[in-house]
Amino acid sequence: MFEEYPNFIYNSYNILEDKDKITFKYEFEIEGLTKFNHIIEILKKDFKWKNLKSKILENIVFNLGMVESISYFKATCSKNYLIKCGCIDEKQEKWFRKLFFLGLGEFRFKNNIKTTEEDFVRFKSLGKSIIVEEIQDDLEGILVPIGGGKDSCVTIELLKNNFNNINTFRVGVNDVSIACAETAGFERSKMIEVSRKIDNNLLELNKKGFLNGHTPFSAMIAFLTYAVSFMLGKKYIILSNENSANESNVAGENINHQYSKTFEFENDFRNYVKEYLKTDIEYFSFLRPISELQIAMLFSKLKKYHKVFKSCNVGSKQTPWVWCGHCPKCLFVYIILSAFLDEKELFSIFGKNLYEDKSLLETFIELAGFGKIKPFECVGTYSEVRFCINKNIEIRNGKNLPFLLEYYKENYNLEKTDDNILKSFNENNNLPPEFENILKENIKKCL
Repeated sequence: MFEEYPNFIYNSYNILEDKDKITFKYEFEIEGLTKFNHIIEILKKDFKWKNLKSKILENIVFNLGMVESISYFKATCSKNYLIKCGCIDEKQEKWFRKLFFLGLGEFRFKNNIKTTEEDFVRFKSLGKSIIVEEIQDDLEGILVPIGGGKDSCVTIELLKNNFNNINTFRVGVNDVSIACAETAGFERSKMIEVSRKIDNNLLELNKKGFLNGHTPFSAMIAFLTYAVSFMLGKKYIILSNENSANESNVAGENINHQYSKTFEFENDFRNYVKEYLKTDIEYFSFLRPISELQIAMLFSKLKKYHKVFKSCNVGSKQTPWVWCGHCPKCLFVYIILSAFLDEKELFSIFGKNLYEDKSLLETFIELAGFGKIKPFECVGTYSEVRFCINKNIEIRNGKNLPFLLEYYKENYNLEKTDDNILKSFNENNNLPPEFENILKENIKKCL
């Protein structure tokens, strides 16, 4: 933390429109150091956009800026967060303080920042409140963010057979998300496409040694999809976050790489929008009642996506997007699918047998829960990983095992697998009954 820069300032936000796009522009500042211009652009295409002059939209965009600012705030973790362009009440301050603290949990852990939630950041409003009018609007249709991984493929595939008026949504230049949507039968012309432009000043600060690290990206997606849904009159924003996302990466501490994908954040966000954003748009995760293991089971049946989907964050930096085959995400996806796909099918996806890769041993141990921490990636729980490992050893009768499975057999206690784990369904979720029934029916079909 840089004590010589005690003040971070949220200066302004603007909503602009031209014939091709809708733009949200923000200015943030680290007092005495630099200013940042952050830009979000939404392609208009042939969609019918409305409510662009609404105070409700202005309020959503202001709140979105609070989340977008985290990317810049983290460079110095200034003690004081000054809001010049708006006003939040004491309850909102508490809400955002929690998001900043837990959403930057991995960042704090890796940068060895020792503080409490109460002391991490103090908000002070210097602007005026946005007076939000009530709008009586007929909402219909579904917005589904597509990231390109197996989870959103499962969501869109199960929903498309039961609902009309679905639009897919993506952020960035991710061609895999387009390919997954098109594989599901959705034309690109029906996809909401958004770009975010990070100010180069932040990248320069990173080069100079200012703080950097993971931010709660999914929290930004929550507010951004809310803005888009309001402008399009959508009823539902349907995410693909699963029950497994709730597990901490560090034993005994609430430090979770996936914090803004957790059920805790989902409930916090739903409560926040109900009180402060003043619309009836419903935000929930379709896959929340089930685990990564069950998602892998469902996905294993969707063969048409197997050559298309990608989840590797390292490989996403290459063109075209590839599985790097060396990172925790690649190994986890390989492990979780190995309980349902044979070696030939896995090879066709990853291009090699990751169980034979000796360089992945440390990552393998961490994913199985025998290391110091769980890798800071979007991966499943220890119990799910161990289920898949033990299942593979059972299938092979403990003989002729690839390197990583042989290592596990020799060093850890083998457990008899119980397929009842595939029947679990967490009733503590936010799914409306018609969506819950679809998920339950498809789990039964797979079993």
